[in-house]
Amino acid sequence: MHIVVTNDDGVVAPGLLALATAMRSLGEVSILAPDRNWSASGHVRTLDRPLRVREVILADETTAWACDGAPSDCVALALCGFLSKPVDLVVSGINPYANIGDDVTYSGTVTAAMEAVIGGLPAVAVSVDSPDNHLGLVDYSAAANVALKIARTMMRTGLPRGLLLNVNVPYIAEEMIKGIRITRQGNREYHDRLDKRVDPRGKPYYWAIGDVPTAQAEPGNDAEALKNGFVSVTPIQLDLTAYRFLPEMNSWNWE
Repeated sequence: MHIVVTNDDGVVAPGLLALATAMRSLGEVSILAPDRNWSASGHVRTLDRPLRVREVILADETTAWACDGAPSDCVALALCGFLSKPVDLVVSGINPYANIGDDVTYSGTVTAAMEAVIGGLPAVAVSVDSPDNHLGLVDYSAAANVALKIARTMMRTGLPRGLLLNVNVPYIAEEMIKGIRITRQGNREYHDRLDKRVDPRGKPYYWAIGDVPTAQAEPGNDAEALKNGFVSVTPIQLDLTAYRFLPEMNSWNWE
């Protein structure tokens, strides 16, 4: 099995290396990731300029490829033939913060997995729910082991075409994790505000700032699973059609 590992935090991020190391127990791993941080970049495809890729050596002395495009670009390159072998699975992460609720539309971690789904491949996006005020290095070991377990099970049992798994792991000791819950996508509340400033030349510029996003933990959703010490696994599809609203719209008078 040939597995592509990518992320949105950049090719030298420790979460990427932890994930790639774990995935080597499942098959051959190729690392193709952005050369810089693309957090909250969303589903980006670069079309107006060429993409450049260079070889880098990671902390464990393994070889990886760094691309100057977005996470989605990295996956597209892998699927379009940049790598010599066909790809069987794409795993994205490990993101140092949770990607739950509406985060999935912003997250480069998740949208890299979406690009794999568009290409007809199974994909997993992995994030760990470390606290925003966490000091020191993030421990990715538990999340990496969970990712391996989920990827192995998914490939053994099969994932329907058009789906990806969004995995969020609580930031606790691995032996404290209570298990895996299959969840639905919850909601995020973003507390954004605009900070207008003036540069030394007298021209205005803006910072979009705000408090840490919050999530409502409701029975069966991703936030509730994390809150209670469970791994959240949410199957996500790219078809955003509001099917329940189609009958009502068909009754509208468009004249």
